[in-house]
Amino acid sequence: MPAVLAETGGITLAPSVAITYGTYDLFHIGHVNLFRRIKERFDILVVAVSTDEFNAIKGKRSAVPYADRVELVRSCRYVDLAIPEAGWGQKETDIVRYGADAMVMGSDWTGHFDSLKSLCDVVYLPRTEGVSSSDLKRHIQSDVR
Repeated sequence: MPAVLAETGGITLAPSVAITYGTYDLFHIGHVNLFRRIKERFDILVVAVSTDEFNAIKGKRSAVPYADRVELVRSCRYVDLAIPEAGWGQKETDIVRYGADAMVMGSDWTGHFDSLKSLCDVVYLPRTEGVSSSDLKRHIQSDVR
């Protein structure tokens, strides 16, 4: 990923980088809001999208296949780079690889990633109220029955 430097009063500043992780199944306004809020704070946003294989390891099954989910994420104007999330230990490697200043997650994950604070800031942002992929799936399933 090329670094873009800004000149500020004779000081060269590197862009700030944030990374976030998720499945992003049934892409919805809550995902867009998360990406927008991250982008308001950081110059570059890297989004790691869980692969179908990794979701299976986590005991999850997506309604939308990985290839489609990652394309939806890539198409969001707030996202600079979308990458696959293929395993549990990847976060540490990604933080270093992409020079992340922060890992940002929704508040439903508060405390889960504090162990990464030695590598970067860990930020938990509030979720968008009233919307989640899980709720959407339940709603769709109840309409089908």
